[in-house]
Amino acid sequence: MEIAVGGYLLGLVIGLFGAIGKLHGGPLARDLLEVYTTVVRAVPELVLILILYYAGTDFLNKMLALLDYEAVDISGLVAGIFVIGIVQGAYSTEVIRGAIKSIPPGQIEAARAYAIPPAKILRRITIPAMLPYAIPGLSNLWLIATKDTALLAVVGFSELTLVTRQAAGTTKSYMLFFLAAGALYLAITLISRFLIGILERRSRRGLAGVN
Repeated sequence: MEIAVGGYLLGLVIGLFGAIGKLHGGPLARDLLEVYTTVVRAVPELVLILILYYAGTDFLNKMLALLDYEAVDISGLVAGIFVIGIVQGAYSTEVIRGAIKSIPPGQIEAARAYAIPPAKILRRITIPAMLPYAIPGLSNLWLIATKDTALLAVVGFSELTLVTRQAAGTTKSYMLFFLAAGALYLAITLISRFLIGILERRSRRGLAGVN
């Protein structure tokens, strides 16, 4: 859950700024963001996890060595959050970009006409107005994030799937432990859907024609 929540929140931050960059950034920013979202969405997530986990750590330590700093040993938790966040960020960028484009343009134009600062427009108008359009896609990304943590077992991180496999291998009770793990994932999904439903209904209050 720590990895899922941390990675998801990091992905949201990346997605928000990525969407703004794609919509309002310069040509270079838009091109770089397009490459980022295309590559991450095209390459299988397992391959991305292996690349980011091993190559990312190696690249960071090489850069530190060039700056005469000692190499760092990145914890599995931090690495897991970073990896999931980078993957989530590419998908969040497209979800949030589509949600922002769904906002009636008159709302933003009226705010600019009153000379409201861009940061305040984002906080008071853009984000609240886009939520009804973004929540369905972002809720799917949250459920994907909870399941993507299982892929971190391939790099030896001790999360639910790896621990389940170890316990099943030790006791030979494969059916028991994997059914228990599946039940836990299902419980997380059901609780998440209930909470997301409440959030979605609250975000749609007073909006006509948003289904």
